[in-house]
Amino acid sequence: MSWDPYAALGVAKSATDKEIKSAYRKLAKELHPDVRPNDAPAEARFKRVSAAFSLLSDPDKRALYDRGAIDADGNEKAPQFRGGYGGGAGPQGFSGRPGADGFNGFSGTHSGGGRAGADVFEDLFGGMFGQGGRARGAAPGGGFGYGASKGADVRYKLEIDFLDAINGARKRVSMADGRSLNVNIPAGVEPGQTLRLKSQGEPGAGGMNPGDALVEIGVRSHPDYERSGKNVRMDLRISLAEAVEGARVKVPTPSGEVSLNIAAGANSGNVLRLKGKGVQSKDKPGDLLVRLLVTLPDKPDADLKDFLKTWRGRDKNVRD
Repeated sequence: MSWDPYAALGVAKSATDKEIKSAYRKLAKELHPDVRPNDAPAEARFKRVSAAFSLLSDPDKRALYDRGAIDADGNEKAPQFRGGYGGGAGPQGFSGRPGADGFNGFSGTHSGGGRAGADVFEDLFGGMFGQGGRARGAAPGGGFGYGASKGADVRYKLEIDFLDAINGARKRVSMADGRSLNVNIPAGVEPGQTLRLKSQGEPGAGGMNPGDALVEIGVRSHPDYERSGKNVRMDLRISLAEAVEGARVKVPTPSGEVSLNIAAGANSGNVLRLKGKGVQSKDKPGDLLVRLLVTLPDKPDADLKDFLKTWRGRDKNVRD
């Protein structure tokens, strides 16, 4: 007697897609072999739960199961024609007699029309049939293999620091089934970019591969830096003396502190470029663009005011 996929997941036959997915995730976290290693009963139940989810999460497979066309393992059931086998016509004019211009089981062939029968099944099941009318992935002896399907992809969101996006990083992500994975964040990752982790999604059924984990990246802003493509921009406050006389000052870059040479006579708004101190891409790192901001003392300075009274250039119009 075939098993019941609804009972395996502990949901009612009327369960919504959301309820089915929620039940599966709860059981997967509890029964996954990584969580309960060397537990054969748990592993067997995990496989059964995964097969149930694979069938019920697919609307077409679920509909076929609900109307009795396939069993829980995805095997087709013999069609029930009210015409019987006594020669009377069944539904839609098909005879109930095998080989009498009707469907010969669900093997994907048509006894009276050759290739036409396979074409009908291709229309119904989305090109699932290959040469000879047999379902791809099904055993040569027949059967659709509905229990075998690649696992579903799962989606996550991961918010990282600005500097991790610039320099690259390695982060740990908690998966839906309770596992934790290390994720390599490439330098230069963009906000909204999705990283694909192969085979880290929902388990496959019937020996098929797991799905993938899709990690959407969010990047937090930084109080000092702003990104512009591969380059990074920042403002650097300098004193009046440094601007007038020139200086060599320490600059905190995304990849560490460096020295920056400021030429004498620097003005606010001047932009100096530090090569290779922007986004640390493997092919060609970006630059750090440093905008100078000449900063006066916070409080009025009497000596500076006295100097300006005698400075010959005080009345020059800098707006010309």
